[in-house]
Amino acid sequence: MSVNLAKHHNFTVSEYERMGETGIFAPDARVELIEGEIIEMSPIGSPHAACVDVAAGLLHEKLQRTAIIRVQNPIVLDDFSDPQPDISVLKPRSGSYRSAHPRPQDVLVVIEVSDTTLRFDRQVKIPLYARAGIPEVLIINLIDEQIEDHAQPANGEYIVTRVFRRGEQLTSLVLPTVVLDVDEILG
Repeated sequence: MSVNLAKHHNFTVSEYERMGETGIFAPDARVELIEGEIIEMSPIGSPHAACVDVAAGLLHEKLQRTAIIRVQNPIVLDDFSDPQPDISVLKPRSGSYRSAHPRPQDVLVVIEVSDTTLRFDRQVKIPLYARAGIPEVLIINLIDEQIEDHAQPANGEYIVTRVFRRGEQLTSLVLPTVVLDVDEILG
């Protein structure tokens, strides 16, 4: 019988940020901290990038300075998780989060564009966001050409899950003035 005696170290957000500041990660490294583990992010393909650009542009247009739209920037969920969602819709704040990354209470909606990361986004990130109390998470599912809306977190999971397909429009439950056309988002 073999016994694995390897120790596993979970990094904190502050340790992770210090690693970035001291140059441990390559300047072009695409990593995020998820539950204490440094996770390498998938490369961004053209359809993914275009979808992020379109969705962010539409949100800027619809929310017109009533919220801050951040693209692929970190949000600190707890001491061990610092994900970089594709888009974060944040409460307005003086200084635009210059002094610190947003925390869960600052976040209105998170959007993840998923192709190669669909399974990870569903099984890891959605529960992570729910436990942090993020009010609404959209997964723009490029594989199945649909948008999955997860809202109303309670006890570490989302109570409401809705799916919108081509030809349909999604109205955000958190931001009811935001109506997104699935075809426009998917291209």
